[in-house]
Amino acid sequence: MGTAAVMGAGAWGTALAKVLADAGADVRLWSRRPEVAEEINTAHTNAAYLPGVDLPARIRATTDPADALDGLTTVLLGVPSQTLRTNLEHWRGLLADGATLVSLAKGIELDSLMRMSQVIAQVTGVDPGQVAVLSGPNLAAEIADEQPAATVVACTDSGRAVALQRALSTGYLRPYTNADVIGTEIGGACKNVIALACGMAAGVGLGENTAAAIITRGLAEIMRLGIALGAKPATLAGLAGVGDLVATCTSPRSRNRTFGERLGRGETLEAALRATDGHIAEGVTSCTSILALASSYDVEMPLTDAVQQVCHKGLSVDQAVILLLGRSTKPE
Repeated sequence: MGTAAVMGAGAWGTALAKVLADAGADVRLWSRRPEVAEEINTAHTNAAYLPGVDLPARIRATTDPADALDGLTTVLLGVPSQTLRTNLEHWRGLLADGATLVSLAKGIELDSLMRMSQVIAQVTGVDPGQVAVLSGPNLAAEIADEQPAATVVACTDSGRAVALQRALSTGYLRPYTNADVIGTEIGGACKNVIALACGMAAGVGLGENTAAAIITRGLAEIMRLGIALGAKPATLAGLAGVGDLVATCTSPRSRNRTFGERLGRGETLEAALRATDGHIAEGVTSCTSILALASSYDVEMPLTDAVQQVCHKGLSVDQAVILLLGRSTKPE
């Protein structure tokens, strides 16, 4: 496919730069931090985000967005969801005409309640068919380690979806295409919040039965919201829904789950943040925007509500667990 740009040299952006390179592309990787770019170019490692991983020489890092984007028609956007708009406002004049813009971020924007593909289309003015979403059960460290995994490339333009599928196909990563951008994004955003709930339950000492109940009821509320927004149920029963939910809720490598565990063990939000070097779990931010979005569609999301109350309203985790599993009984 020639050359692709990856904007963001965190764990996921770097892992996907490696995937693209392993699949045969040259990659320009934009890093906000000069020391990260220098390490990638000289040592071919990114120890801060993907320790122990050797990166292909086909990846060239730069701190200059104009250098990263110059002339390229495949651009993967790997910055956090709440900073995507600001970054894109700086980059939009640098994007090549007709470029495929791929969202790697999983979240709902706080003020606008927009999905990431909507933010991209609004800020850049491109046709929504040029915007694709990559989502699935994809823990960056495992993909960088070349463990077998699958992912979903969602785009309403099937030609672009297939081109991305080919660009990301390696011996260890199998991408599937999908036209349901809404379902793919809702699955990716909402599962982070359910993973926080799973972590909280584990942190207070609850076991597998509780985790299974939270995952299953979590999926039910994700599907309620997704369907209200126009998602296809099959998308949320697939890799971008159930698959991503299970991986994020059960893995000790999941930032959201481990953050929830810290809260469950009695740490404050501030202490949990300090312990994770200030890396906030995506679900801590997006529970607020997801809940507001659900409310505007009159969709009930009790698990998301409980997580939001713990993170932002001072509810104790013990009270939240009673709230989660102590609702009035009713048919499933």
